[in-house]
Amino acid sequence: MEDERLVERVSSMRESLQKSQTITNKVVTILGSFDHRLSALESAMRPTQVRTHSIRKAHENIDRSLKSAEVILAQFDLSRQAEDKISKSPHEDLESYLSAVEQLKNNVRFFSSKTSFKTTDGVLNHANGLLAKAIVKLEGEFKQLLLSYSKPVEPDLLFECLPNIMRPSPGSPGHHGDSGGRTNSSEHQGQSLESAECKLPTLIPPGIIPLLHDLAQQMAQAGHQQRCLKIYGEIRAPVLEQSLRKLGVEKISIDDVQKMQWEVLEAKIGSWIHFMRIAVKLLFTAEWRVCYQIFEGIDTIKDQCFAEATGNTVAMLLSFGEAISNSKRSPEKLFVLLDMYEIMCELQPEVEVIFEGKACTKIRESVLTLTRRLAQTAKETFSDFEEAVEKDATKTAVLDGTVHPLTSYVINYVKFLFDYQSTLKHLFQELEGGDETNSQLASVSMRIMQALQTNLDGKSKQYKDPALTQLFLMNNIHYMVRSVRRSEAKNLLGDDWVQRHRRIVQQHANQYKRIALGKIIHSLSGQSLTSSGGSGSSVVGSDGGSSSLVSSSIVKDRFKSFNVQFEELHQRQSQWTVPETELRESLRLAVAELLLPAYRSFVKRFGPMIESGKNPHKYIKYTPEDLDRMLGELFEGKN
Repeated sequence: MEDERLVERVSSMRESLQKSQTITNKVVTILGSFDHRLSALESAMRPTQVRTHSIRKAHENIDRSLKSAEVILAQFDLSRQAEDKISKSPHEDLESYLSAVEQLKNNVRFFSSKTSFKTTDGVLNHANGLLAKAIVKLEGEFKQLLLSYSKPVEPDLLFECLPNIMRPSPGSPGHHGDSGGRTNSSEHQGQSLESAECKLPTLIPPGIIPLLHDLAQQMAQAGHQQRCLKIYGEIRAPVLEQSLRKLGVEKISIDDVQKMQWEVLEAKIGSWIHFMRIAVKLLFTAEWRVCYQIFEGIDTIKDQCFAEATGNTVAMLLSFGEAISNSKRSPEKLFVLLDMYEIMCELQPEVEVIFEGKACTKIRESVLTLTRRLAQTAKETFSDFEEAVEKDATKTAVLDGTVHPLTSYVINYVKFLFDYQSTLKHLFQELEGGDETNSQLASVSMRIMQALQTNLDGKSKQYKDPALTQLFLMNNIHYMVRSVRRSEAKNLLGDDWVQRHRRIVQQHANQYKRIALGKIIHSLSGQSLTSSGGSGSSVVGSDGGSSSLVSSSIVKDRFKSFNVQFEELHQRQSQWTVPETELRESLRLAVAELLLPAYRSFVKRFGPMIESGKNPHKYIKYTPEDLDRMLGELFEGKN
C-alpha cells in the first residue's frame, strides 16, 4: 500500500514540475518581448534627454555668468568709491584715504587676474593712474605731517629729561663739572652716570607716528623709498641741529680755538661734554626710536633715514672735539682732553647701538676716530709736560727759599692725574695694549717727578747763599714727598720712592745746618783763644782743671764776632720760609740743639772774663734763653 502511495506522490510531483517549467517558459517569452519594446522606447526618448541636458547646462552657465558679472560690477562700484575718496585731499580724512588706496590696489590685483576680460587693460591703466596720483598726494601728506610736528626741542625740556647728576649747575647752562680736578674720582663718577637713567624727549607726538608709518609704507610699496629718505632727512636734520643750537652748541674751528683765552675755552669744553651726553643719550636716541617706528618693516631705508637726519648734527658736535685735539698742545689742556676722551668712551657703547646700520658706518668711524685722536693727543701732552717741567726756564727765584710755584703746579698736576686713573688705564690700554697699565701710569708719574727734581736742582743754583740753596731743595722735595704720601699717587709710586725721597730731604736739612751754622759754631769753639804773652787770664776747663792763658781781647772779639754772625743769621733766616709746620719746628729744634749747647759752653768758659771787666753786656748780649727765643723766629718769612 505504501508503495502505491509513494508512486502516486512521485507521479503528482512530476506533473507539478512539468507545469512549472511550462509557466517559466511562457514568462521568459513574455519578458523577451518586453526587452525589445524597452529598447525601442529608449531609442525614441534619447533626443529629448539630450535637449534637456543642454538646457540645464545653459541655465548653469547663465547663473555663473550672472554671478561673475555681479562680482565685476561690485569691483567697479568699489573702484568708483575709491576714486571719489582719492580725488579729495588725504588731509581731510587720512585713514579713509589710506583705505581707499588699499582698495584700489586690491582692484588692480583683481583685474590683473581677469586676463580674458575685454576691457581689462583700460581698467588697469585707469586704476594705476589713480594710484600714481594718490601716492603723490600721500607723499605731500607725509611731508606736511612731518613738517607740522617736527619742532626743535627747548633746552629746559632736555634738562628735565636728565637725571639730577647730569643736569648743569645753576647759572651756567651746559657746564658740567670742574676741569683740571674733580671732587669725585672718575671711576665713581662714571658708575653714577652709568646707573642714571634718562627720560627720552617727545620729538613727534605718539598719535602721529602710526599715520607717518602707514604713509611711509604706501610710498615704499609704490617704489618711492628714495623720496621718503629725502623728505625725512630734509625735515628732521635741521630740527635736530636747531635743538642743539638752542642748547648752545656751535661749530668752532681750530683757528677759533687758538684765539680763545684759556678760561673761555675751558668753559666751552665743559659745555661740549654736557652737550655730547644730551645729544647721544637724549636727542639721537629719541630720533632713533622715532625713525625706527616710522620706517618699521621698510628695512631698505630705515638706517639711511636715521643717518640722513643725524649726520650733520654729529659732524657739528665732533668738529669741536677735532679742533681741540688738533690745536696747539699745552699742559693745562691735558685734563680737559682726558675729560673729553672719557665722555667719548662713556658714550661709545650707545653710539654703537643707535648707529649700528651700514648707512651709519661713516658716523661710527668718525666718533671712533675722534676718541683715538683725543687719546693720542693726551699721550703727547704727557710727553710735552714732562719736557716742559724739565726745561722750565723761569728765572724768578723764590727769595725766601719756600716751595716754588712750579713745584706746587707739577704736584697738583700729578695729583689730578690720579683722579683719572681708570681713564688713563683705558687710554694706555687702547694706545699701547698690554695689561700693565698701572706700571705705565707709575712710570709717567716718576718721569714727571724726576723732571721736576732736575729743574729744581737748576733753580737752586740761582741762590748766592749755599745755605738757602739747601733750604730751597729741602722745602720743595719735602713738599713732593708729603703730597705723594697724602694722595693716591703713593699706591703707584710706592713706599720705596717715598722713603728714598725722605732721605733726600734729610740730606738737604743736614747740608743746610752744616753750611748755615758751621762758621758760627766754629766761633764758639775754644780753638785759637790761648795767648803766648800779654795780659790774660787762666781759664778753667770743662773738667775743672786749669787751662792755658787766654787773651781777654781775643775772647771779646769772639763774642763780638758771634753777635754779628748770629744777628746776621737771625735777620736773614727770619725772612726765609719753611712753610710746613712740622718741618719748620724740626729744623728749628735741630739748629737749637747745635747752637745752644755750644753757646752755653762758651759763655760758661769765657763769660767770667768778660763779666769781670767793663761793660760786659756789650759783649755778652744774649742769654741762651734769648737765643732760643730768637731761633723760634727763624723760617717765618718775615720781611
